[in-house]
Amino acid sequence: MRTKFPKKYITTQTIGNIGLFYVCYELSLFGWNVLPTSRNAKGVDIIIFSQNASRKLSIQVKTLSKRNPVPLGTNLDNFFADYVVICVRNSSNEPVCYVMTPGEVRDLAHKGEKDGKVSYWLQPRAYENDKYKENWKRIGHGVQYN
Repeated sequence: MRTKFPKKYITTQTIGNIGLFYVCYELSLFGWNVLPTSRNAKGVDIIIFSQNASRKLSIQVKTLSKRNPVPLGTNLDNFFADYVVICVRNSSNEPVCYVMTPGEVRDLAHKGEKDGKVSYWLQPRAYENDKYKENWKRIGHGVQYN
């Protein structure tokens, strides 16, 4: 049985780590060698490579503590990883992940403007789609079958 901390003590950085390492776990189940990058660094969050090192991909992870819009920042050019995984902790505390391409994120992004400042968001109705939900097969396997 898991020991849980009260939600009020979990920081946003801890929530980010929960999503990052959960995504690493899922990718490992598909046979990938998984390398998380330095936290809070600009760029990708995870580098994966296949067992025979013939395939290498980058992953950007966005983690939410509950069903909310995903903040994408002020510029959509920041998404240059091969895949973006949105990891949402639901009420049962089991994360639900949505596997998307950067192009899909850009195409579905909502542009907001407040006090002359532009920001982009991905609304839940945009990412909560069976095409993306737990669809790790979009990334594929890290093991070559003969």
